Amino acid sequence: MAAKKLFLQRKLGEENEGGAREERHLAPMMRALKAIHSVGTPESMAPEDLAKQRAAQELLGRLAAPMIVLKKWEPFQLKGMSAAWVRPDWPHDKGRVILYCHGGGYTSGNLGYSRPLASKLTNVTGWETLCFEYRLAPENPFPAAVDDARKVWDYLMYLGYGARDVVVAGDSAGGNLALVLCHQLKKAGRQLPGHLVLMSPWTDMTASGPSYTQRAELDPMITVDYVRAVREVYAGGQDLSSPFLSPLFGDFSGFPPTLIQVGSNEILYSDSRQLRDRMVEANVYCRLEEWSDMWHVFQMFPMRKAAQAMENIGNFLLNQ
Repeated sequence: MAAKKLFLQRKLGEENEGGAREERHLAPMMRALKAIHSVGTPESMAPEDLAKQRAAQELLGRLAAPMIVLKKWEPFQLKGMSAAWVRPDWPHDKGRVILYCHGGGYTSGNLGYSRPLASKLTNVTGWETLCFEYRLAPENPFPAAVDDARKVWDYLMYLGYGARDVVVAGDSAGGNLALVLCHQLKKAGRQLPGHLVLMSPWTDMTASGPSYTQRAELDPMITVDYVRAVREVYAGGQDLSSPFLSPLFGDFSGFPPTLIQVGSNEILYSDSRQLRDRMVEANVYCRLEEWSDMWHVFQMFPMRKAAQAMENIGNFLLNQ
């Protein structure tokens, strides 16, 4: 009994120590993420405030990147647009590829921010990942980002990938962009990607879901004011219920198998839940994972639940 008690005490101590290390790693990243999403009024889209948000997002990417095993990061210019390949340096399947769309409310985000999640996607699949810097609002409002996503999609087709060989992944506004890209491809009569992976996707710019009010006090990162501010500079004057802005309201028939991950404490929770329901109604295979007590795009962070979530993504893609 004494030995068992000592074992349990040591185990508890190790778990507490691990939790303390995790909290120390998380603290600066949480501060950076809070700075990105701390918009209180539309005036925070002023150039000086927007510059601070973009700097905070780039810092978040730099804080996360050293904690990820990454062998090959290859930036290049794609017809004037900055892009980068993440490539594993071990033998891998070169017939499959991931197109990753970064988040940032369509007003911030760059390759530095893209690097952690793009690298994690490559690590859990063994596939190459392509990320890109689409043009941002307010300097370049809708449809600039969508046009850039189409350009990158066409580039992959030019390289010889079949549409079904491509996984389109995105977080937050990048999840919105991934869905809008699929809606546009479908409208054009083109083939859709083989799979979708969406992390905390922003699917409803009308903010009509109940979680926008019900979970406002729980969400440590995003406010409704932030959502209103970024959508105004990105889509001001447009019909927010258009599926090219709010992909939730589009036709999902024929969409590829989709994995959605969302934190239970997000105001965007309804965006994921309602998307799953719409996809299932359209006979699309869609798996929704709700991660308890997690926040917006928690997968980026150096923590056990993030690692588990990324493993689930790998299993979803490799076992389909």
